[in-house]
Amino acid sequence: MAKEFKRYLVTSALPYANGPVHIGHLAGVYIPSDIYTRYLRLRGRDVLSICGSDEHGVPITIKARKEGVTPQQIVDRYHNIIKKSFEGLGISFDIYSRTTSPVHTVTASDFFRKLYDDGKFIEKTSMQYYDEEAQTFLADRYIVGTCPRCGNDRAYGDQCEKCGSTLSPDELINPHSAVSGSVPVKRETKHWYLPLNEYEEALRKWILEGHKEWKTNVYGQCKSWLDGGLQPRAVSRDLDWGIPVPVKGAEGKVLYVWFDAPIGYISATKELTPDWEKYWKDPETKLVHFIGKDNIVFHCIVFPAMLMAHGGYILPENVPANEFLNLEGDKISTSRNWAVWLHEYLEDMPGKEDVLRYVLCANAPETKDNDFTWKDFQARNNNELVAVLGNFVNRALVLTEKYYGGVVPERGELTDYDRDTIADLGRVKEALENNIENFRFREALKEAMNVARIGNKYLADTEPWKLIKSDPERVKTILNIALQITANLTVVIEPFMPFLSKKLLEMLDIERPSWDSIGSIDLVAAGHHIGKPSLLFEKIEDDVIQKQLDKLEATKKANMAAEAASHIEPQKEQVTFDDFGKADIRISTILAAERVPKTRKLLKLSIDTGIDKREIVSGIAEYYSPEDLVGRQVLVLVNLEPREIKGILSRGMILMGADASGRLVLLQPEKKMVSGAVVG
Repeated sequence: MAKEFKRYLVTSALPYANGPVHIGHLAGVYIPSDIYTRYLRLRGRDVLSICGSDEHGVPITIKARKEGVTPQQIVDRYHNIIKKSFEGLGISFDIYSRTTSPVHTVTASDFFRKLYDDGKFIEKTSMQYYDEEAQTFLADRYIVGTCPRCGNDRAYGDQCEKCGSTLSPDELINPHSAVSGSVPVKRETKHWYLPLNEYEEALRKWILEGHKEWKTNVYGQCKSWLDGGLQPRAVSRDLDWGIPVPVKGAEGKVLYVWFDAPIGYISATKELTPDWEKYWKDPETKLVHFIGKDNIVFHCIVFPAMLMAHGGYILPENVPANEFLNLEGDKISTSRNWAVWLHEYLEDMPGKEDVLRYVLCANAPETKDNDFTWKDFQARNNNELVAVLGNFVNRALVLTEKYYGGVVPERGELTDYDRDTIADLGRVKEALENNIENFRFREALKEAMNVARIGNKYLADTEPWKLIKSDPERVKTILNIALQITANLTVVIEPFMPFLSKKLLEMLDIERPSWDSIGSIDLVAAGHHIGKPSLLFEKIEDDVIQKQLDKLEATKKANMAAEAASHIEPQKEQVTFDDFGKADIRISTILAAERVPKTRKLLKLSIDTGIDKREIVSGIAEYYSPEDLVGRQVLVLVNLEPREIKGILSRGMILMGADASGRLVLLQPEKKMVSGAVVG
């Protein structure tokens, strides 16, 4: 039997304050966290929901340097954007703090100092990469070079994102600094390390023996790390942005962001309540971390080891990490701007906060990576929220307004069908609790939506609009039950769609019923006057979706242009004017074109150069069909040494360039010119 806890502490991964929040973050962490917290509040539990901005680390300094501003200006900007966005979506943290707060600085410093004074760290001197131009040591992520496994020339010092290989900076071919572009050198530096290996057995017992109920992806990743053997992990960095290491001889060093950041959960709780210790140190508190799968090791291995080393703190009871959400079939990428940003969504889709919450929960990547598409977003809104939930509530309230002037009618004798419907309603509560308690939020949402489906089916089967003339007493019972189902919806839907829940309460003009009343058909009293009905959801038209798709297409084109620009070949060695003068480039006209047999790329072109007619073989069949070329004027290098290709003597070269996608494009004169005109 599951243990009962006196209180709950729910933490959500601290978003990194060098950019806004996107739908991947929401589906992976913040919507599941909010659903769980709202559910606990509805059940009357003592619960705190903690979050805040993670505002230290190298990426902040790099972004600040690129923009010519201070790191503080960067984190101030994005902290405000993120905080406002969360509020706009109804994410109900009890506190949204930040790791640049004075309370956090003191808390993190004291935490480090206790471990230092207790002799829990080891000091190590090592050779690390240093950027002499930027005068900074480089984290692995900020060393870029060619992957030794796949040849990707933009692999990072810790990973190649193209082939997925885990790397070290020493493995990169031609490594250079992502900060300045210069070639880094090795310099000696001293750091403090937390010897994770000393906590390996305690972690193994706590996780592998004590928490077999954890999600498969979380348990499996933890087991892999533990089976591979834990190594000491640095808790300091050479950097001028962060919390200074609070010991003598540590000038120019700050707490490593992955030591600093999780302590932010503790400092935020301190800011929120003077009773913070009972949430962090009382075994009667259930601590739950909501994170993405890329943060599993830090929340299940590193942070718990820190808490063990410190002593006195509870460990998380669960870490329900989700997988990743992709966007339109492609991996969400902040660096490529391939994302749906929350603050932009709230501007583009006013009043549709709950639609996003619904879609991201219904399609949550709970057990595997999932894909968000705007067409699915539209379909779920139109076919589920509008056609099922909105349709039921609208019919129940409109018919009550039409037949009874908005007054709840008395319920008469129940039929067997009424009792079956009520029984179906009564089964929802247990199913909801079972799914939410076990972090199956997609299934829980289905159960909540089943209340609307029960109501829809009930009205469709009983057809009160037909019975009103022949059996008006029966209609009173039908609409009374329909209104009771609607009142049930105000409770079951609140964790998932809080704006909708509030709107339903206003339309029924009632206080929110308790969680334990789910399944009851006595939530709205007979004779009560309900409020005016209004549409809960609107159909989303194709043009609205097309605007979002067009925005993504523009992003894709911009990325392709940037990709092409990043591969611009360097300037060739200098030539003299006389060297250039030897190249004879002429305006020429294509007279005929045909494919070269048994080839995929080659076309045989008949060319009028103005000085003669000749044949040229060109590898452009992938980009142009023969019929597209006849009559076009192009630029031809006519004095290129002839070369036989596939049995055809090619005399010259057609000049071409590559567009942003890498497609070859003919270089053509702006207007019709005489064949043979010299270019130069």
